[in-house]
Amino acid sequence: MLGYLFPGQGSQICGMGNTLFDEFAEISAQADEILGYSIKNLCLHDPLQQLNQTEYTQPALYIVNAITYFKKLKDTRLKPDYVAGHSLGEYNALLAAEVFDFQTGLQLVKKRGELMSQATNGAMAAIVGLTSMEIKQLLEDNHLTDITIANYNSYKQSVISGIKNDIDQSRQIFEKIKEVSFISLKASGAFHSPYMLSAQQEFAEFLKEFEFSVPTIPVLANIDADFYHPAAMRSNMSQQITHSVRWIDTVEYLLSQSNVVFEEIGPGNVLTGIIRRIKNGQ
Repeated sequence: MLGYLFPGQGSQICGMGNTLFDEFAEISAQADEILGYSIKNLCLHDPLQQLNQTEYTQPALYIVNAITYFKKLKDTRLKPDYVAGHSLGEYNALLAAEVFDFQTGLQLVKKRGELMSQATNGAMAAIVGLTSMEIKQLLEDNHLTDITIANYNSYKQSVISGIKNDIDQSRQIFEKIKEVSFISLKASGAFHSPYMLSAQQEFAEFLKEFEFSVPTIPVLANIDADFYHPAAMRSNMSQQITHSVRWIDTVEYLLSQSNVVFEEIGPGNVLTGIIRRIKNGQ
């Protein structure tokens, strides 16, 4: 059994995509037309230092994940048995499952990135060394209950999301604990939290303009680690913006299936590392 996993924001790196832009020149040209700028130049050179800005990061990762997947198909002629993606990466999982074509997916991701980039005064941080229950208890004890766990990445690695002032206050709490790491993330908004409700609502309206196909490969959704159902396409995609990424549950399900081999399809190895942590009980 083969499971393809697609990374999300945080895996971007200047130079990603490399020769694939020329190998898939037609797709690169389609992307340039939709975006209004050269995706190859952004990913390989980032001349204006935009690659880490959400409205550029999301389309860039979607495109690089996509051409990496197309290259994999071209070389192996093998389709995966399961697909899943972390946050933005879920759109590549849906692309692989033929829920929409490349151009439609890019239009969705472009809009998603634009809406999410409008969020201000938010912040996110990775907490390593505590379980999600321990994090929640500490936040409750210190009257910081408006902070949300945005990503349940592994048993002792979570990402918190909230108003910048609250996240800054929480730093002092977590940094007092030995063997716990507080890592600020480059995010302008409180992604995957209720503070993104406005973006979710606008995106839900945007999704009404599109028709989606039944997945040809089972796709595990971030919001509940359950399979995408045709009746829940739009709600899953819009609610993902405000809901937590249930990555532990997603990986646990795949691990429960017989002999699933994971492959990370995209730049870097963030998800590969997270899977290793889950397997090791971390």
